[in-house]
Amino acid sequence: MAEAARLAIALAAALLLLAAPPAAAAPEKDRRWSELNAEQQEILVPLEGEWDRLEPAQRVKWIGVAKRYPKMTPVGQKRVQTRMKKWVKLTPEQRKQARENYRRISKVPPEKRGDLQRDWAEYQSLPPQERQRTAPKKKPVTAQ
Repeated sequence: MAEAARLAIALAAALLLLAAPPAAAAPEKDRRWSELNAEQQEILVPLEGEWDRLEPAQRVKWIGVAKRYPKMTPVGQKRVQTRMKKWVKLTPEQRKQARENYRRISKVPPEKRGDLQRDWAEYQSLPPQERQRTAPKKKPVTAQ
């Protein structure tokens, strides 16, 4: 996959995570897939194939999402399902990049986040050739 496309996917994932509602106040417990109840399994089904390979903290996060899911609007539920499906398709490297982007973005003051979302929308509206041209170039690895 081209570097620009990977960067775009990672940035999109980070922005999607940024838009997610905050975690519930009550801490969730880490569980294996077989320990989830039927409702949780139904909500989290896009993650089933790799659930037991996720880090415990990631499983707890998704369990929290499943807990909030029934109270979401239909639009919010659809957004969560779409995000899970996209997340599953990311490579481990893209997920790592998305998490790093999320950590960086979470440090941006809330009043500046609108600027990031506007910039992202502007980037997405560019033709593919222009996106590739504007993507940061990866520095070549040199022998030491």
